[in-house]
Amino acid sequence: MNILVTGSAGFIGFYVTQALLKQGHSVIGIDNLNDYYDVSLKHARLNYLNQFCADNNFHNQYQFIEMDIADREAMHTLFSTNQFDRVIHLAAQAGVRHSIQNPNAYVDSNLVGFVNVLEGCRQQQTAHLVYASSSSVYGMNSKIPFSTDDRVDFPISLYAATKKSNELMAHTYSHLYNIPTTGLRFFTVYGPWGRPDMAYFSFTQKIIKGETIDVFNHGQMQRDFTYIDDIVEGIVRVMDKIPETQASDFSNAEAPYKIYNIGNNQPITLERFINAIEEAVGKKAIRNNLPMQAGDVPRTYADVSGLMKEVDFKPATEIEVGIKQFTDWYQCYFVNKN
Repeated sequence: MNILVTGSAGFIGFYVTQALLKQGHSVIGIDNLNDYYDVSLKHARLNYLNQFCADNNFHNQYQFIEMDIADREAMHTLFSTNQFDRVIHLAAQAGVRHSIQNPNAYVDSNLVGFVNVLEGCRQQQTAHLVYASSSSVYGMNSKIPFSTDDRVDFPISLYAATKKSNELMAHTYSHLYNIPTTGLRFFTVYGPWGRPDMAYFSFTQKIIKGETIDVFNHGQMQRDFTYIDDIVEGIVRVMDKIPETQASDFSNAEAPYKIYNIGNNQPITLERFINAIEEAVGKKAIRNNLPMQAGDVPRTYADVSGLMKEVDFKPATEIEVGIKQFTDWYQCYFVNKN
């Protein structure tokens, strides 16, 4: 198949692209390489992908295009000149806290950009659009675990609001134009080549350097940390599970539309998470305990019964295993090369 992966220089897109190439698919990857975090890491991912293609003779299957999904004309041209069997939309402006300070970036990428993706899929009647949503849509939901049947009408960050909007926009296009869409609510993704703005990344950096780490909610927040390999496996399996027209969870309309959680289904405390990093790097953290920060939620916990039922998959990587993989990569990439 010919597959478009948006955000292919990003953390998840980088891994998904490799997985698809290994399966024999052709991939066009796009990314605007913005400077939300260190662009050199994005270029390093692209360099790795190029070497990966060279080592495996995949160059005929892979093309990267630097492009902003918010650029309507560029996106129209992309869809006009290529026929995609699947679109995996992972490009977005990420970060809960950043959305409080830079709202326009989220409007441009997560709303305008998503409309451009939907329009492209409508233009060529793409067989299946799989897109990234987020566990952030659950907001302060007190019902545990979080289920895709739960109402998610009260986001507490602009980032979460844009992701909820994506789900509603996708449903509209599924209903109006019969475009099959599947949204994936990711739960705190981590692993090698991850995003430097994530807590596990900065914690590892500061613990190794002997610097103080800020621990919000005194380490008692709980997160359903999900290892990158599990996320990728879920995406690849869902890609070929094309939703059929059915009654929507959100209205009485019928549409080929689906939402899944992808989480480890085993929430752990931030304290245990930090302990795992300490054990992996062989050094104790210096903690600065702080109250909860605006926009954060105290706990995330994924109900993955839908994923298990539909694609026979449940993430299962233990936090200590995943963190060891990350810290080994981190020390090789940052520490040893310096």
